[in-house]
Parts: sequence; C-alpha cells; structure tokens
Amino acid sequence: MAAVSTSFVSSQLSGGRSVAVRSSSLKKPLLNLQPSSSHSSSLLFDRIARNLQVSGQGCRGVVAMAGSGKFFVGGNWKCNGTKESISKLVSDLNNAELEQDVDVVVAPPFVYIDQVKTSLTDRIEVSAQNSWVGKGGAFTGEISVEQLKDIGCKWVILGHSERRHVIGEDDQFIGKKAAYALSENLKVIACIGEKLEEREAGKTFDVCFQQMKAFADNIPSWDDVVIAYEPVWAIGTGKVATPQQAQDVHMAVRDWLKKNVSAEVASKTRIIYGGSVNGSNCAELAKQEDIDGFLVGGASLKGPEFAVIVNSVTSKKVVA
Repeated sequence: MAAVSTSFVSSQLSGGRSVAVRSSSLKKPLLNLQPSSSHSSSLLFDRIARNLQVSGQGCRGVVAMAGSGKFFVGGNWKCNGTKESISKLVSDLNNAELEQDVDVVVAPPFVYIDQVKTSLTDRIEVSAQNSWVGKGGAFTGEISVEQLKDIGCKWVILGHSERRHVIGEDDQFIGKKAAYALSENLKVIACIGEKLEEREAGKTFDVCFQQMKAFADNIPSWDDVVIAYEPVWAIGTGKVATPQQAQDVHMAVRDWLKKNVSAEVASKTRIIYGGSVNGSNCAELAKQEDIDGFLVGGASLKGPEFAVIVNSVTSKKVVA
C-alpha cells in the first residue's frame, strides 16, 4: 500500500464498516501523544477498578468489538525481576479479582518460568518471551519450543520490537519462528509496529503490512495467533498512541487480514494494543472497536495495576 498522503483514506472493512483514517494521525503522532500517568498507588487502581465495574443490572454483552474473539491481556515482564519480587507479583495476581471473560497470559524471563508456572493460579497462562526457529540442538543461548512446552508454557511472544531492532531479527526469520512454534502447538503473540521516523514519513501501514505478510507467508493457520500492534515510539517511553491512532491501525490490520487471508480470520483473530498501556489509560483504549485487548510492559510488573488493565474489558460492555 502506498504511503498515506491524502487527507483521508477510506477502507471498507468486515461487515460493511467503513473508516476514514486521518493521514495526520499517522504522520504526526507527537501532536496527540498522551503521557502515561505516574499515579501507581493501590488506592488509585482500586478506585479505577470500581469505576470500570458494570452496575448491578445484567450485562447485554460486548458491543465494542469488531472481531469475535475473547478479550486478551498479556503481561510481558521482559528482563525484569528477582525470585523475591516475582514471588510477590505472583501472590498479587493470585489474589486479584479478574473478570472471567478475558484470556490472561504473563511472560516471565526464561529463568523464572518454572517458578511462576508452579505457583501461579491456573486462571492465568504462562508465555515465553522468545523461542528458537527450529528443533533444539547446538544453538548456544537459545530456548527451544520443545523445552518451553516441557515446562508448561502455552504461548510465546515473537517479533517484539526489541527483538527486531535491538537483536536484529528480520521479518522472514520471525515468520519462520512463528511457523515452527505453531507446528508444535505453542500459541503465538505476533508483534508488529512502526518506528517513529516511519510513522512521521507516512509509512505506518506499509511497515505493519510488510510485517503481517511475513507471518502470513509462513504460518499454516491463524487459529492460535494473537496480533499485538506496538508502535515502537510508544514502548517504554511514557507516550501512548491516542485511542483513535491505535484504532486506525487496528482497523487497517483487520482489513488487511480480510483482503489477504479471509474474512473469517479477520473476524476471529484478536488484535491487541501495546505501548505504555497502564491502569489510567486502558479503559479509553479498550472502548475502541478494533482493540481486542493489550500487551502490557512495565505496568504488568504491578499486580494491582495489571488487574485493572485486565478488568478494562468492562469498558466494552453495556448495561441492559
């Protein structure tokens, strides 16, 4: 797709929906970036959690989801934690009251996966942060899919921007890793996203679609794939895409799936947002029709705040 250069881009999406995407929202993110909140006390998150609750009347259902998949929230702990701090975090998660209609996954560092798996409630599944492209063997420093399955992992995060832009993994290599993981029945959180200079050059869609194509060219089925859109400029920076900026890209990615894979896959595949998501901004983001959940970084290291993000699914519901 050519770089966005007109005032609006119209795209016909699943179910006859149409959208006008402002090119300015793709080219000039810094005009609308929202700084993440520094408030992190348990009292604040308890208050937010109460505000997210639906009143005592019956819930009519999820009305703000373009896709048909269940809301999904993943916590990427990255290279953080000690045995002591992770024990505290697991305890907080075990004691949290989480909405039932959400799939919840956490991704500890490799060395703590077994500790987390043996102590964390079954309500929350465990993911790895990376895996090797094929069967294990003489690959120093790598972790195989088979080893991850052996210790109880259900998911793996692949294509995260830190793997792409710090470690140097390219699109095709990531696509092949995803294909191998799926072939061994390990589910995949497939990450895509543009850098700041790419967004400012109007190449947001080009970059995301190219990354999507690498996954599509390699994987046999989308049944066990969740797509995570994470604009690189918003990861760990304290800046977050506005709800409309995130919605524009999510809608375009769903349309790409419809046109290049199938309408069924476009509807069923969950597209989640990551990039400085926290307990203060999650509710507004969750209200967007094509945002099916979140991949959370720093805020996932705080049990009470992560619970607020999980429970933001209530923002998608209406009272009967």
